[in-house]
Amino acid sequence: FSVSTCVDQEVVTGFLGAIMEFDEFGSHGQKHNNNKAKGKGRGGAPRTTTDESHDSSQRLHNLLDEKEELGEADTNGKDTAYVNEDVLGHAEEGMCIECEDQPASLRCTVCEEDYCDVCFVAQHRKGKRTTHKSTPIDNPLLQQARALALQHATAPTLTRKEIEQRQLEINQQAEAENKARRMQTSTDGDDDSEEDDEEEEEDSRFKRNTAHEAEESSSFYRFPGSSFMSMSYLYPAASSTFSLSTVSTSASVVKPTPSAPKRNAVGEWMLERSKYIPLRLSLKERKMLRLLEAALAVSEYTDKIDIISFKNKAQRINTQIKDICAILTGLVVASDYKTGKGLVQQPSFKENAQFFQSIFEVGRRHKIMNPEKMRTEYGKLMYLLQDSVSPVIQEMLEFSCIRPLRTVHTLLEECDALALLSDENIMAATAEVVADPSKRRLDIQREIKTKERAIDFIARKYANSKISPDDIKMCLYSIGDNNSFLTFNRDPIDAMITLLTSLFKPDQIEAEYSLAIQGGRHGARLTHNHGRQYYYVLQSLTLWREIANDMFKLWCLAESDLLEETSQYRLKDTGQGLNRVQSAPRIGRAMHGILHHTQTKVGNWVGSSVIHLGDNNVPNALMFIDKYTQVSRILNPIVLTIQDLDVMSRDPGIAKYINDTFGGAERLKKDILSDFFRHAFDGSGADNFFDAGSCIDGRLTSAWNWCSKLEKKTYYPIFKLAGFNGFDGDFQK
Repeated sequence: FSVSTCVDQEVVTGFLGAIMEFDEFGSHGQKHNNNKAKGKGRGGAPRTTTDESHDSSQRLHNLLDEKEELGEADTNGKDTAYVNEDVLGHAEEGMCIECEDQPASLRCTVCEEDYCDVCFVAQHRKGKRTTHKSTPIDNPLLQQARALALQHATAPTLTRKEIEQRQLEINQQAEAENKARRMQTSTDGDDDSEEDDEEEEEDSRFKRNTAHEAEESSSFYRFPGSSFMSMSYLYPAASSTFSLSTVSTSASVVKPTPSAPKRNAVGEWMLERSKYIPLRLSLKERKMLRLLEAALAVSEYTDKIDIISFKNKAQRINTQIKDICAILTGLVVASDYKTGKGLVQQPSFKENAQFFQSIFEVGRRHKIMNPEKMRTEYGKLMYLLQDSVSPVIQEMLEFSCIRPLRTVHTLLEECDALALLSDENIMAATAEVVADPSKRRLDIQREIKTKERAIDFIARKYANSKISPDDIKMCLYSIGDNNSFLTFNRDPIDAMITLLTSLFKPDQIEAEYSLAIQGGRHGARLTHNHGRQYYYVLQSLTLWREIANDMFKLWCLAESDLLEETSQYRLKDTGQGLNRVQSAPRIGRAMHGILHHTQTKVGNWVGSSVIHLGDNNVPNALMFIDKYTQVSRILNPIVLTIQDLDVMSRDPGIAKYINDTFGGAERLKKDILSDFFRHAFDGSGADNFFDAGSCIDGRLTSAWNWCSKLEKKTYYPIFKLAGFNGFDGDFQK
């Protein structure tokens, strides 16, 4: 703030707004979204400028006199909301005032507001709100939801024809209500017509601004103004057609353009990005990796440590770590006698500390670059290293098993070669060349040659006495590996967003393809109309994309939380066996930042903003990382099946089966997607709303639950024809 000796009412009001915004997003770490209309209070009555100025002045005096805490601040709806508020709607009577998709079950006696169980706990876990008391309320909607759930649990299984008939009845009822509402609106006069025009203009501005913000966002892996991560297809025009090749090309292939950002700006962005990109393994390190995988494969570390036992745990940990070190030493002797002889001749393991630190670091680096690898061995490795940081264990071992990860930034900084990250050819040298079927072979060859020439040019230009051209190429290849990671993990989310926005509209309900869900029906725990469910799905997918975009950074922060000496874990039965429950402050702060960035981009937030970390749902940072690396495994088979439908339809036999059973390929696409968008985002998949629901992690839990029921779907044979084998992959590779 710029301090002035003359403080008028406008400055006071602006200062107060900044304090309240800081409290809203900084102190609590998450957005307190009450979904108010701009310029209205909770009751909906309009507020005048005089009232707002008076409230702001009184609020500032209370804060300065320490009569009021920032944690109790209430927002005035100043958040930028591009979403049509008539589509989202306000909290209906009987619904939770916070998430708006659950029946209210509790009333806060101090706030005098109705909450569901989850939102009451989330909004009253800090500050003076922890002393607030609640009383149960008699809510007919809650009783109705429970009755529907009981009825659904005991009801016989419906046939496909009966399900379609019921869905058609629901859609017809919704269309009749919308028609009646439009007729009522048309009789309200010219003022309402002007309001409708303003709302339509607001919707179009939302689409334009969201696409513009996506291109100019400054998140971790996206640079403003460049074509590196273009998201102009996020909200396409109504007449646009879906093309997977267009999506992958625009998101991955990088070409220098005349509008490219300035060199110093590119360097700053690439410099920050390189801090979290691990170096690609050398040939020698790959041999060490095979030894580590072999030793961890035969180890029973977690079976011996994470159990309830009366024996001294420190002694058990010390024994198991030394056993693994002994196995590694023996494997080195068997593979390389000369090197192994030097290790065996040392009287204790501490003389070989550098070797063990290197081999454990190689395993960690390989896993970050290849999340699909070491799916069982990595858990053993991290729990072993987590135990080894304990002062008691280090005293027994007499050495530390951990050293920092080798990243692109680390190597270039040691060799005084950070300047290469600002080179104008850096984008071309690290681009991901995608073999798009729409490209000619000549075009692909030209892109490969351009990339190779850029790599050779940078390697020769910045080589010095400390770093060789081969080492520089290794750094460039490592950045390219990161782009390949994003192509596999982020592009399926982009493709799913494109499918949602091109085939469904929030303000148009197509017969038989409504996205509306109701709590208690078909296992759903949430209640959303078509428009609200559309935005709920869109916001969830956008959040997953931001997480995938920042995955390398999140992974490094997760390892820092796991290997923190001062943060000890406790062994606890979380309902899924004994797990290590440990706080994760670094990754928690990063996740709240990503959530705030997503909320700012998409506008009003639908559902809860609770992030589970260090509790029964997500016990530690390792579980968090493992959870969100599965997003691409869930979405990729769906996207590939939708893509292959047109190809499969060329076969006369398959085309006849699709036409007779589903009414054509286009109807089948919408059948699959509408079912996924409804029931993979309905809050199901757990025993209570704390484990599922509309919280940040519950959205992914619902998607997992949908995957487990895929084989019971009528369109499951189509997935098999498209080559689907499963969502989980192979644990042994």
